[in-house]
Amino acid sequence: MERIFVSDIMTRDPITASPEINLLECAKKMVKKHVGSLLLVQNKRLVGFISRKDILWALTKKSQNDLSKIKAIDISPRKIATIKPNASIDFALNKMKKVKFGRLPVIKEGELVGLLTIKDILNFNPEIYPELEEFKEIRDEANKLKRIKKAKDRSVTEGVCEECGNYDELYRANGVLICASCMGEL
Repeated sequence: MERIFVSDIMTRDPITASPEINLLECAKKMVKKHVGSLLLVQNKRLVGFISRKDILWALTKKSQNDLSKIKAIDISPRKIATIKPNASIDFALNKMKKVKFGRLPVIKEGELVGLLTIKDILNFNPEIYPELEEFKEIRDEANKLKRIKKAKDRSVTEGVCEECGNYDELYRANGVLICASCMGEL
C-alpha cells in the first residue's frame, strides 16, 4: 500500500456544486447522484464541503422552506482536510483516522482533481477492512464520550429515586439521583 498513490484509486470526477447553491438543491443533487456529500467549487478551487449531516443539522434548526434560502457555503466547515494526489494510501488512511472523516478532497496546485473515499480504498483493497474497523471504533468511542458528557450535564432524568424508590423525574443532589418530593425534604 506504500507504493499505491491517492491518484491511482481516487474518484476523478467527484460531484461538485457552486458555493451559492441552496441546501434544498444540494439535497436534491445528492439524492439524484446517490452521494453523501458535495464539494463546493469555484473556478476549479475547492471552497467548501457539504454533507448529509450538514443538511440534516440545518433541517433541525430551520424549516424546510428555509432550506431554499440557506446557501451551502454558509454552513460549510471553514477548514477542510485535503490530500495531495502523490500521497500514499497508507498516509491517506492515517489522515482519515486522524481527522475522523471518510472522504478527502484531492488537491493539486490549488485545484480540485478528485475525491478519495473509504469506498475507493475498499474497492481497491478489501483486505484493509480490519484497519477501517479501527477507524470506526475510534469514531464510536468519541461519540460515546460525547453522549456520556451530555448525560452528565443533564439536570433532569427519569428513573428510580435512590431515596424513596419511586419512579419519577430525578434530580442530581449531592451526587445522588432523587425525586422532587425527596428533594423538598433536604
